[in-house]
Amino acid sequence: MVATIVHQLTKDLSMDEIEASGFRNYYVDHTVGIWPQAAGGVPFNACEFQSKGDIITDLMEDMAAEQKARTTYDNILRLIHDNDVCEPIRFLRQREVVHFQRFGEALRIVQDNLNSKNFYAFNPGFDCDECAGKK
Repeated sequence: MVATIVHQLTKDLSMDEIEASGFRNYYVDHTVGIWPQAAGGVPFNACEFQSKGDIITDLMEDMAAEQKARTTYDNILRLIHDNDVCEPIRFLRQREVVHFQRFGEALRIVQDNLNSKNFYAFNPGFDCDECAGKK
C-alpha cells in the first residue's frame, strides 16, 4: 500500500520537480519505479526478517517489528498532511496496533503454559528433557 501511494505521488513528476525534491539519485537508478527502501536509503532485503525458531524469541521479535512499523507510520503522519495519503497510513498504523496486541496475546498464552522456573531457559518448540541432559 505504501509503495502504491509513493507511485501515485511520483508518477507524473517533471524533471524540474525531480531535481527540486532531491529525488535525482533515486531517479537515476529507478526512474519513478518503486524500489522498497528505508528512508535512509537502505534497500529492503530478507535481513529485515528475524527468526530464531524459539517461540518466545520469535513472538518478541514480531511484536518489536509491529511497534517499529507503527512508529514509522506515526512519523509519516507527522510529516504528511494530504488526507489522501494520511487515511491509508492511519489504516496501516491501526493494523500494526492490532497485530501487536495479537502477538502479545499469543506470547501470554505461551508463557502461561511454560514451567515458570524455566521461563526462558529452553526452547519449548525444540528442547526436551533428554536433550537437556535430564532423565
